[in-house]
Amino acid sequence: MKLIKIFSIGILLFTIPSCSQKEQPITIKISNDLDLDRQFETVEISKSSLGLESIDNFGVKDISTEKSLTSQLIDTNDDGVMDVLLFQPNIKANSEGSYQLVQLKGDEQQKDEIICYSRFVPERTDDYAWENNKVAFRTYGPNAQYRFENNLKEGTLSSGIDAWLKRVDYPIIDKWYKKYTEKTGTYHEDTGEGLDNFHVGSSRGVGGTAYKKDSTYYISKNFISYKTITNGPIRTSFNLDYGVWEADGTLIKESKTISLDYGNNLSKFEIHIEGVDTLSAGLTLHEKDGVVTSHKDETWVNYWQPHADSEIGTAIVAAPNYYTGYEKYDTAEKDLSNAFAHLKVINGKTEYYAGFTWQKSEQFKNQYEWEQYLSNFSKKLGSPLKVEIIK
Repeated sequence: MKLIKIFSIGILLFTIPSCSQKEQPITIKISNDLDLDRQFETVEISKSSLGLESIDNFGVKDISTEKSLTSQLIDTNDDGVMDVLLFQPNIKANSEGSYQLVQLKGDEQQKDEIICYSRFVPERTDDYAWENNKVAFRTYGPNAQYRFENNLKEGTLSSGIDAWLKRVDYPIIDKWYKKYTEKTGTYHEDTGEGLDNFHVGSSRGVGGTAYKKDSTYYISKNFISYKTITNGPIRTSFNLDYGVWEADGTLIKESKTISLDYGNNLSKFEIHIEGVDTLSAGLTLHEKDGVVTSHKDETWVNYWQPHADSEIGTAIVAAPNYYTGYEKYDTAEKDLSNAFAHLKVINGKTEYYAGFTWQKSEQFKNQYEWEQYLSNFSKKLGSPLKVEIIK
């Protein structure tokens, strides 16, 4: 029997020497050391960590209940071979659970609905949009920038992140864009599913990046290229490349891998960056009629504000090794007032989570419930699930 220990809140990618597939079952033991129940946390198991030649048609079974869990396979390097298995266990506070890797055959193979979804949207200039069962987002590409710079219709100059305020648990991206292209309605009006009435402009929106040099924040323009990695029942992820941009003489090369998992209000941002050793992620302050909050010794910042006939909370959460603090940056310049989370760049990368809740979605009743979610989320980042693979 081999025992492999892993510590993770969503990344279990490591390498051991591969071996041939065996009939002996592989058990995955997951432990939770917090006084919090853990759910909607995605465990990633790499093919190489299992010592298998292939993980095609593999899934996961809860040993205690004998029930199969929803799972998703991902080809991370686009070579046509599945590299990673995803699943979301439910682990009670100060508890553990055991799961078995099983090979599904025929009718047993899962055909789960794609809930976590993203795509490039050429029919609306060149947005990139993503969503899960809780929230939806979009950001803007090179054609939107070209249109803006040449005074053409539907131009947008922004590397900010837009929030689409959905209040249903099914996908709406294609449906809302179809309204736009077929001129049968508009996603700027709520007909029961939600709407887009969140202004971004040149602000950071919900988690756009900026670099602070001296007392000034500098930002990139629109993304220049994209690549969709996966869609499925558990995760959507994709890459956005922002090329090289300048911050008062400092050249910065930036790309982002963004993912959104089932049951989460926060997208994960993995920023690959060259040229600087710090970065900031921002939340637009809009009309400046809200409140910026954080809790001492916790690694999150929140902006709770009135929004039309409702209220909205936008937030950034990071792990303790990346988070260095926050700042409320207030300026008279249009759209440039933001609440910023300050982040370390470690070995060319920084990570954080950014997202929102809309009170009309009824996911959280009020600011207190939302901030409790953020507090718990940050605690989980600081104390990841412990995973053991037993072979």
